[in-house]
Amino acid sequence: MKEITPKEVKQRLENGEQLNLVDVREVDEVQAGHIPGITHIPLGLLEFRAHELDKSKPYIMVCRSGGRSGKATEYLESQGFDVTNMSGGMLKWEGKVE
Repeated sequence: MKEITPKEVKQRLENGEQLNLVDVREVDEVQAGHIPGITHIPLGLLEFRAHELDKSKPYIMVCRSGGRSGKATEYLESQGFDVTNMSGGMLKWEGKVE
């Protein structure tokens, strides 16, 4: 499984890169603070909403600590997506939140 650190994600966003971030936390967690521009798909709904994602785009999966996003990464990889897990999750995120 490919991984990226929150620091690397923050640097890429600050450099103006357009990243496809998918936050798999629950609604209340996302409302409490999330990276601007995310797509929110709770982990429990991922298999039902994976069709909303584009297999030609790379995705970075985000959760609180990296565990649920790791599961999401493994699932989407098995479905043929190019996906990377943000290790450490929002607990290690030092960038902007909304």
